[in-house]
Amino acid sequence: MENTERLQNVSVLGAAGKMGSGILLLTALELADLSLKPENKDKTFILNAIDVSDAGLSGLMKYLQGQFIKAAEKKTVQLRGMYENRDELIENYDIINQYVFDVMNIIRPTTKMEVAYNSTLVFEAIIENPDVKVKLLSQIDQNNHHKPWYFTNTSSIPITQLDSAANLGGRILGVHFYNPPAVQKLVEVIKGKETREDLNEFALGLIKSMRKKAVPSNDFAGFIGNGHFMRDALHGINEAKKLAKESSWVEGVYTINKVTQDYLVRPMGIFQLIDYVGVEVCSYIMSVMNPHVKDEDLHSDVLDQLIVQGVLGGQYSSGAQKDGILKYEKGRPVAVWDLDRKDYIYFTDFQDACDAKLGKMPSTFMPWKAVNFNRSKAAILETYFNDLNGMNSLGANIAKTYNSRSNEIGKKLVADSVAHSEADVNTVMLTGFFHAYGPINEYLK
Repeated sequence: MENTERLQNVSVLGAAGKMGSGILLLTALELADLSLKPENKDKTFILNAIDVSDAGLSGLMKYLQGQFIKAAEKKTVQLRGMYENRDELIENYDIINQYVFDVMNIIRPTTKMEVAYNSTLVFEAIIENPDVKVKLLSQIDQNNHHKPWYFTNTSSIPITQLDSAANLGGRILGVHFYNPPAVQKLVEVIKGKETREDLNEFALGLIKSMRKKAVPSNDFAGFIGNGHFMRDALHGINEAKKLAKESSWVEGVYTINKVTQDYLVRPMGIFQLIDYVGVEVCSYIMSVMNPHVKDEDLHSDVLDQLIVQGVLGGQYSSGAQKDGILKYEKGRPVAVWDLDRKDYIYFTDFQDACDAKLGKMPSTFMPWKAVNFNRSKAAILETYFNDLNGMNSLGANIAKTYNSRSNEIGKKLVADSVAHSEADVNTVMLTGFFHAYGPINEYLK
């Protein structure tokens, strides 16, 4: 089957979700551009948007229409070439409206799983639960005579496990888009033991066409991104627990969150990142990974306690941050959840004392946003970390320990053959997590 034929009937499972909607958006744009090529004028392209919620699908279609308008406005010149034989399309708005119509016409929103029985390619972006994934993939495969190829957006479940349990015969590949897919450039690509090479090559070509960056990961639970993040998060939690013995839990959380954001020049502190992903989600990913590791325990009693107390984090459908370990006002953390009092304690009650203990930061410090998009980023980081390295303050020492552990995690991913190279580890954290520098570095000693 040719690649274009493979893309003529595609289904996205979980299409109304945050990940599914982004994947659907990217796929719809790809199919629309294919449909407008002269050689494909007699071919029909169908994209099934499958979800359990009619309301969710309704919201999805409104979201997609707005995104397609923006996409068309950015490539009006290109679209003029695509529609050069359409004399009635004169003004830019004529072309934009026609393109939006053509893209929307490809999409078929439905709550009926059965439509996937005719698909030749299936994107799966449902709940991160192996049993649910296997059940749906098996159902489709048993009723689909096309022997479709499957892309699973799992961020932690081994592909070989899904392949074997669903009896897919190597027709499945891990294609882990990062959140949100429409914006994030990174896609981790994970082959199972039996994954077909032509499927892998097809995926790499499609990812490149979508203008994303593919990084290969070996088929080990958590892969590169969560393999690093989950261990990094556990280290942060344990460091906060150590500090709590001398002060309090809220002060420990504040301190580690500040060090990981400011001292280590990251886009957000580790506790804010846990909230962003979701406390329950992080705990679940660790539980998926834990049976597959032999020399460490990927589990946090703190996350267990938070979940019991109803502190879950995550995001609203708008993308706004929900309260979690930290409380947020106008998108900024302002308080920490106290595990004993079961209430938030505002920074204003303890922030000055914590900052005094941390000590002054180097005068060369610049926040992540000012560093990450600066053409002189490498020189700025080199100067700043040299200065920090020469300091013996509490903040500097915590940063050195944290960076050392992050470095250790990254190198172990390579040693354990999860990542192919140190460069791949750094690329995932730079591209997928927006770090200003890779975890495997020589900055702090």
